[in-house]
Amino acid sequence: MAPIVSGFSKLSKADKIKWLAEHHFDNDVTATNTLITYWNSDDQLQRLHDEFTENTISNYYLPFSVAPNFLINGKRYTIPMTIEESSVVAAASKAAKFWQTRGGFKAKVLSAIKVGQVHFTYTGNVEKLNQFFNKTQDILIASASHITKNMEKRGGGVKEIELRDKTSEISNYYQLHCTFETADAMGANFINSCLEQFAKTLVSEAKEYSGFTETEKNIEIIMSILSNYVPECLVRASVSCSVNELPNTTQLSAKQYAKKFVRAVNIAEIEPYRAVTHNKGIMNGIDAVVLATGNDFRAIEAGAHAYASRNGKYTSLTHAEIKNNIFTFSIEIPLALGTVGGLTNLHPLVKLALQLLGKPNAKKLMEITAVAGLAQNFAAINSLITTGIQRGHMKMHLMNILNQFEATEIEKVQLIKYFKTNTVTHSDVATQIEKLRK
Repeated sequence: MAPIVSGFSKLSKADKIKWLAEHHFDNDVTATNTLITYWNSDDQLQRLHDEFTENTISNYYLPFSVAPNFLINGKRYTIPMTIEESSVVAAASKAAKFWQTRGGFKAKVLSAIKVGQVHFTYTGNVEKLNQFFNKTQDILIASASHITKNMEKRGGGVKEIELRDKTSEISNYYQLHCTFETADAMGANFINSCLEQFAKTLVSEAKEYSGFTETEKNIEIIMSILSNYVPECLVRASVSCSVNELPNTTQLSAKQYAKKFVRAVNIAEIEPYRAVTHNKGIMNGIDAVVLATGNDFRAIEAGAHAYASRNGKYTSLTHAEIKNNIFTFSIEIPLALGTVGGLTNLHPLVKLALQLLGKPNAKKLMEITAVAGLAQNFAAINSLITTGIQRGHMKMHLMNILNQFEATEIEKVQLIKYFKTNTVTHSDVATQIEKLRK
């Protein structure tokens, strides 16, 4: 068991690694060398990475890939994707290629409102609190003017502050439910700064309010924090074509394909066990773009899954229908994204990713990201209702398995050729490697 360490964050990177080697890696030189191998040879770039977070000892690399051929609102895009799962980029690219000759993807931001809340307790007459809030609302907004000034110049700012009574759920519990427009920034720091100012002003104004008794003046702030549930920061993306333009094979006619596809989505709409995996596939595409563009994929994940449960039951984020012989596949999803602030101005690959997309504003990035999720889901359902998911996935996974067996370049060439006509399984790869090596 490693001893308790004090002042670890103040140690140099080399000393941090030395401590880890001594107490966790049994002074294994291989472990130490692995950490050092992933340092960037450019000292300035490495320092930049070291300062992104705390206690940095190395870099953790993920593949930075691109998916070409996306036609979105009449404009072509090559979409950057940062993800380790082998089949995701290939699937997105395949879906993009399919839809580019069928009108491409349509996308539209429906709303870009974000939410933050001041949570507080108040013991007193609720009518008095309402009267106090009505008199104080403008003062609260004005008190944050030094924070909102620059955001307002860019078209953002505080939209509304609402007092919400939650005492039926927790005694004496109330909220200031605040909505914001943050222009091209994701806006977390902006929102949290505003909320903390609102909280401070709420407390100070309550102490001076003559309509309160001395007890009622003691409003207690519990916390002030933005919400990652943003059902009003919403984007819609869709594809549509004549049923006759859908895949037509000896196994399925275009009409049968369309009906089977819609039924597959219907199942995800009513069956939570399927819906979770269905939506996970959507997030494969979305998270990859979010990560590549320096946004917070954990926040996006949390908000998306909350939105999928908004009606009391977890359901699909995508929908499909056939109407008047037209097949339509669509997604509605909350995406609080930014193209300024955070890593967007710091991480060289994030800058490159945004440049690749034509330096989009936040709303344009919302559209592109939603399209990536829709494309990913289309590709997954297409595989599920035709060949099955494993055939394509395992072919993409083949190289990972070969690397696990430390296959030589000659062995890789021979085995890739073999598995062009044979189903890839881990056990069969092992068998074929053994045969070659004998």
